[in-house]
Amino acid sequence: MTALPSASNGRLGWLRDLWERGWLKGLLLVAAVLFAYQPAWHAGFIWDDNAHVTRPELRSLDGLARIWTQLGATQQYYPLIHSVFWVEHQLWGDWPPGYHLANILLHAFLALLLVKVLQQLKIPWAWLGAAIFALHPVQVESVAWVSELKNTLSGVFYLGATLAYLGFDRDRHRGNYALALGLFMLGLMSKTVIATLPAALLVVFWWQRGKLSWRQDVLPLIPFFVTGIVAGLFTAWVERKFGEAVGSEYDFSFVERFLIAGRATWFYLGKLFWPVNLIFIYPRWHVSQVVWWQYLFPALAALLLGALAWLQRWRRGPLAALLFFVVTLFPALGFFNVYPFRFSFVADHFQYLASIGPIVLVTVGISTGFNGFEKQRLFWRPALGGILLAALGVLTWRQCGMYADLETLWRTTIVRNPNCWMAHNNLGLTLATQGHRAEAIQHYERALQLKPDYTDALNNLGVTLVIQGKLDEAAVYFHKALQDHPDDPEIRNNLGMALAKAHGDYANTFVGMGWDAKAMVEFRKALEFFPEFAGARRSLAVILLQKGQVDEAIVQFREIWEQHPDEATASFDLGNAYFQKGQMDEAVAFYQRALKIKPDDVSALNNLGMAFLVKGMVDEAAVQFRKALALQPDFALARTNLGKALLQKEHP
Repeated sequence: MTALPSASNGRLGWLRDLWERGWLKGLLLVAAVLFAYQPAWHAGFIWDDNAHVTRPELRSLDGLARIWTQLGATQQYYPLIHSVFWVEHQLWGDWPPGYHLANILLHAFLALLLVKVLQQLKIPWAWLGAAIFALHPVQVESVAWVSELKNTLSGVFYLGATLAYLGFDRDRHRGNYALALGLFMLGLMSKTVIATLPAALLVVFWWQRGKLSWRQDVLPLIPFFVTGIVAGLFTAWVERKFGEAVGSEYDFSFVERFLIAGRATWFYLGKLFWPVNLIFIYPRWHVSQVVWWQYLFPALAALLLGALAWLQRWRRGPLAALLFFVVTLFPALGFFNVYPFRFSFVADHFQYLASIGPIVLVTVGISTGFNGFEKQRLFWRPALGGILLAALGVLTWRQCGMYADLETLWRTTIVRNPNCWMAHNNLGLTLATQGHRAEAIQHYERALQLKPDYTDALNNLGVTLVIQGKLDEAAVYFHKALQDHPDDPEIRNNLGMALAKAHGDYANTFVGMGWDAKAMVEFRKALEFFPEFAGARRSLAVILLQKGQVDEAIVQFREIWEQHPDEATASFDLGNAYFQKGQMDEAVAFYQRALKIKPDDVSALNNLGMAFLVKGMVDEAAVQFRKALALQPDFALARTNLGKALLQKEHP
């Protein structure tokens, strides 16, 4: 990039000064990022965001403590990430634009940090390299997807730690070393993929010096290596235990994992240099060590590495860039099981930081190419740089449209990857939520054609059939799903619901149920596998209440209430149970608790009125019935009960 022309009268001197200091360039870079990601400003939440945006039970200070101290409280144990989500929820609740803008600004800040790192390393055209990184469409998945705050935040700590460590390498100041290690640890608590940082730093030092010194280069990084390895092993264990990164989808021999790694390396390089047909879920390759042509990928990768190793006698940069790329990608190359491998071995967000290596190499190549230009032709530098960045920005702007909402995401994925069974299932789930159940069933069935043992599709199809009243068909799909996952509490609960509806009219009340005992068996099994499953416990309690086993029903309802004391439904159900038992004082107390949480609950107002009426407190009962009717004038039951109260007052 070139400096602005000087102004003869000095009126633009301040502007030139801002440009030379980098402030104006930084503002332009942030503005370019904001503009390129404009379609994501008002995008909604998409897949997995509901597991990252703080759930109701974690929104209190106690919930914040659980984020740090309780494994399984969040989908993945990245406590710093979920703490940031917790703070964001305090600021803007469930408003998606707040989360999107925060992620976009973090990405822009990361690009500014990259400028400082490249300048410290004396990389030419550092601003162009950072801008290419910031505007490259392969980064859209990391920036426009709320869940991938993991990438942008951990990336900020990654580059912050890099800056601090480069300062330590320059002056050996302990403060810089402590700062680098602290930022590295914060990054690991955001996403442990940055555990590769010390190895990447060794690549950088080799590139700078041509060799590595044990005392100067390796020894100081040992605490970083140990910390990163421990964090990585812990994350791998958590993924197996809580993330379901186990099963036949991950059964690969060591040779097959090398085949995946070789092919993935070329895939990522291809998307960097030709970023077209970017997909949220790429086709999952069929990997087999008996297919000869699959060995070409690792073989060609090894050949490229060998060629660059030979070239390093004259230029170390290309080999260093490739080593940085592979080292940073290593956790996602197939040697470790991660949940997304169930659907695909590659994803754009896996190469978020790794892409820096090839991008910097290209930037250096561009700058070298322009070194031979005559001075009078230097105007081509900003012109061609601007054209390149504009093209990348347009591609990024277009790519953002895929992330507008769930339906758009899955429909676009299916257009680009028609055999993506996961996308068909998730689109079906989205359509069912919107009430388009016939189309939802078509997508569930397509998912099952592609993957007959797909448990999620079997379960979701069963749920949709229950809603349509096709209970026998639904039960068949639930039983199929349980063949591979007999300990799945959600499927057990759904089967119980289907059995319940098949033998009576299911309604969320505490009387009038003709439920079969088989449903109760399924609810009890669901609770064996997941004791905190409030939905299954509530269904079990309702059955018990209907069967006249009121005391046991109260035990179940109280268990729910103790787990969720801030939920109005828990207090309301317990009030209903005490009402049926005839303990009106307790019923009144819990109805009042429910109304304190949800004052406009007309059912709770009506039932509280009934409890007062049974107690002979006719005036108090009439007040509750009138409140219910003020909120819902067509509430026939409350109007009838008000008539009973008035009649009882006239004829006690």
